[in-house]
Amino acid sequence: MNTWSNWSGSLKFTPGKIIEPASEQELLEIVETILKNNQKIRVLGAGHSSSPLVVTDENLLSLKHFRSVDNIDKENSTAWIGAGLTVKEGGSRLLDHGLSFHNTGDVDIQYIAGAISTGTHGSGIKLKNLSSMLVGCRMACSDGQIKEFTEDQHGKEFFDALRVSLGTFGIMTQMKLKLLPAFQLIRKEWCTHIEDCLEHLVELINENRNFDFYWYPRNDLAKLRILNEPGKGLQKLAYAKCVEEKSGWAIDVLPKQRDLRFDEIEYALPLEAGPECFKEIRKIIKAKFRKIVAWRVLYRTIKADDFYLSPCFGRDTATISLHQNPGAPFEEYFRTIEAVFRSFDGRPHWGKKHNLESEEISQCYPRWNDFLEIRKKMDPRGIFINRYLQKQIFDL
Repeated sequence: MNTWSNWSGSLKFTPGKIIEPASEQELLEIVETILKNNQKIRVLGAGHSSSPLVVTDENLLSLKHFRSVDNIDKENSTAWIGAGLTVKEGGSRLLDHGLSFHNTGDVDIQYIAGAISTGTHGSGIKLKNLSSMLVGCRMACSDGQIKEFTEDQHGKEFFDALRVSLGTFGIMTQMKLKLLPAFQLIRKEWCTHIEDCLEHLVELINENRNFDFYWYPRNDLAKLRILNEPGKGLQKLAYAKCVEEKSGWAIDVLPKQRDLRFDEIEYALPLEAGPECFKEIRKIIKAKFRKIVAWRVLYRTIKADDFYLSPCFGRDTATISLHQNPGAPFEEYFRTIEAVFRSFDGRPHWGKKHNLESEEISQCYPRWNDFLEIRKKMDPRGIFINRYLQKQIFDL
C-alpha cells in the first residue's frame, strides 16, 4: 500500500489504489470499472492543498501524464492545457507561444486544474482568481463518457458552477483557458512599519497592478510587494525602503520561489472589511500568539466574480492568510483567528485549513443550492466525492 502525503505533511492517508492513466482511453476504462463496482474516485494534484479534499480509502487518480499544450489561438489568446501541468510548467510552455496567465498565486507548484477547481488566486484588485480563465474543458463524466464543454455551448450558469467545483463534476483532462499576450512586470519589495503600510493601504491597492503585504508579528514590520508593467503604478514610497527588485516575464516574476513548507488557513473577506479584520487579528496575535508564530501573515486583494463557490463571489475581496511551520502546533492559533474571520463575514479557502461544516459553509454562498443541483446532475451516483465532501461540506 502507498501512503500519500500532502506538501506540508499535515495530511497522510493510504488510498485503496493510486492510478496513473496515460491516455483518455485508459481513463475511460478506469471510470467504467468504478461505475461497475459502485466505487468512488478522487483526483490528486501537486498536494499543495491542506484540506482533505482528496483523502480517500478508495481510488486516487493522478493525471501527471496529461501534459499537452494544444490548439494555440494567439488571435483570441486561448489554448488547451493538459490537467497534469503545474502553473509553473504551463506558464513556461505558454510563454513559448507568446501567451501568459493573467496572474498566479504566491507559489506556482500547483497543478493548473487543482488551482482552478479550488479558486486559487494571486493579488490585484482588478484581477480575478485563476478559475476565471476556464472557458472550456474535456471531462470524464459519471456516465462513462468523455465530453467537451465550452462556455459558448453550455452557458454561463453551468460554467459559473464548474469553475470552482472542487473536482466534483467529473475528471477534467484538458482545459481551454482564456489568456493574455505575454507581458513583463517589475516587482519591487519594500520594508516599512506595519502602521505606515496600513495608513497608505488604499493607495497601494488601487494604484498598482499587483500588491500584497506580509506582516511580521515579532517585529511589527511589513514587506510590501508591488508589481507593475514598466512605467506604470507607484514608483517610489517615501515611507519605505526598497530591498529587492526583479523584472522579467510575468510568469517568472509573479510567484516567489520557496523551499520552506507550511500549513495555512486563509479567509476571503469583503474588501472594505479587510483592514479592520487585520487590525483585530494583529491585536490577538501580539497578545496571545506572538512567541509561537514563526511565520508572517499575508494580505491580498482580488476582484469579484460570479462563480457559485468562489470565495470572491459577488464582492471585491481581501484575503488574509496565516501560516505555521510543518509539524508545529497550529490548531489553537488557527481556530482563534478563524472566529475573527467569521465575524467579518469571511469565507474559507477551499484548499486550506478551516473548521466549517455544511450548515455554516452553505450560508456563505447565495448560489449554494444552485451549485448542488447542477453537481447532482453531473454526478448523480456521487462517484466523484469523498466522505469529507459528502458529509462535512455537502451534507449528502
